[in-house]
Amino acid sequence: MLYKLLLLLALTVGTAASAGPAAAQTAPADTAAARRPAFDVEAATRHYLDTLTPAQKAKSDAYFEGGYWLQLWDLVYALGVAGVFLGLGWSRWLRARTARLPRLWQRNWAYAALYLLLAAGLSFPLTVYEGFVREHQYGLSNQTFGAWLGEDLTALALSVGLGSLLVLALYGAIRRAGARWWVWGTAIVGVFMVVAVAVGPVFISPLFNHYTPLPAGPVRAGILSMARANGVPADNVYYFDASKQSKRISANVSGLGRTIRVSLNDNLLRRCTPAEVQAVMGHELGHYVLNHIPKMLVFLLLLVGISFWGVDWAFGRLVRRYGARWGVAGLADVGGLPLLAALFAVAGFLATPVTNTIVRTNEQEADMFGLNAARQPDGFATIAMKLSEYRKIEPTPLEEIIFFDHPSGRTRAQSAMRWKAEHLDGR
Repeated sequence: MLYKLLLLLALTVGTAASAGPAAAQTAPADTAAARRPAFDVEAATRHYLDTLTPAQKAKSDAYFEGGYWLQLWDLVYALGVAGVFLGLGWSRWLRARTARLPRLWQRNWAYAALYLLLAAGLSFPLTVYEGFVREHQYGLSNQTFGAWLGEDLTALALSVGLGSLLVLALYGAIRRAGARWWVWGTAIVGVFMVVAVAVGPVFISPLFNHYTPLPAGPVRAGILSMARANGVPADNVYYFDASKQSKRISANVSGLGRTIRVSLNDNLLRRCTPAEVQAVMGHELGHYVLNHIPKMLVFLLLLVGISFWGVDWAFGRLVRRYGARWGVAGLADVGGLPLLAALFAVAGFLATPVTNTIVRTNEQEADMFGLNAARQPDGFATIAMKLSEYRKIEPTPLEEIIFFDHPSGRTRAQSAMRWKAEHLDGR
C-alpha cells in the first residue's frame, strides 16, 4: 500500500512541476478518457451468451448434464463388473486357467491381460452408448459404427498391452515392498505416466489421426510469431484430421521434452475465424510456457499416491471379511485384481471435484496467457460460444467447481470482456 501512495505522490509532483505545454498536452487525453463511456463487462458478456438460441442452450445443457449421470453409471458398472468376477467366481476360474504357466510373473501377466479383455467385454454395451450412440444423438460424431469400432478396438489393444504391464509391475512391488507397496506403486505409475505422455504424440496419437505440418500461410505465420514472442521453441505447428471422427473444435499441447508439439484439428481451421484460431493457439501456447504438463503430472501423481494409500486400507478390510467367499488370499494374490479395480474406480469418482479443479485452474491460467499473447478478446469469447456445443454454457458456481474440468463458456466470455475493458485504449 505504501508504494502505491509514493507512486501517486511522485506522479502528482511530476505533473505539478511540469510547464504549461506539457500539462496542455495531457489534458485533452484525460478529458477524452473521461468522456468515453464505461465498458460494461457484464453486458458485453451477456451479449455473447445471447448469441446462442434457447434451443442450442437446452441441447448443450442436456448433453453435459447427462454426463453427470454417466459418471455415476460408470462407477456402478465398474462395481458390477467386479461383482461378476468376485461374486460369480470368474476370478477363480481365470486364476485356475493361468495357473498352468510355470512362472509367477507369467501367471500374473496372463491373468491381468485376460481380466482387462473380459472386463472390457462386460462394459461394451455402456461403451457403445457413451462413445457412439449418444454422440450421434447430439450430432457430435461423424463416424460410422465400423470406423468407431475399429478405433475402439485399437484403444483396447493399447489398454490391454500397457495395462497388463502396469499391473505386472504393481504386483511385483506388492511382493517386494510389503506394507509400503503403495509408495512403490505410486512411483511405478509415475514412470508409466511420464513415458505415456512423452511417447503419446509420436507413437499413440498417429494411430487414430493423421498429423501433418500446418501449411505455410497467415495462420501458420501468426501462430509461430506468437510462439517466438513468448519464448516457445516451436519450429512447426501440426494439424490433424479430427473431422473424420467428430465435429468438435480442439487443439492441444502434448508430449514432454523433445516430443512436445502444438497441434490443432481441421475443425478449428474450417469452422473458425483467424481471430478465433489465434485466441485458441495463444491458450495452447500458454500451457507450454506455464509448464502445465509437468505440473499436472506432479499433482495427479500426488492424487494417485493418496488413492493407493486409501485402496490399501480398504482392500485389507474387505478381504478380511469377504476374502474366503471371493477366493482372494490377500493383496499379493492376483485374483484380487477385480477388487483393486473397483476400489480405484471409487477413489477416482470421489476425487472428481479435485481433479477437475486442478485441470480447470490450469485452463484458466492458459486462458489469461492466451488473452495477453493473442490479444483477441472477441475471438476468445466467440470460440467459447462454439465450444458450448458439448459444454454447458452457464452452470451454477458449485456445478462448475464439481463437474467442469474447463472454465464454462460464461466464465471464459467474462474473462475476455474483463481483459477487453482494461485494454480499450490499445495498450
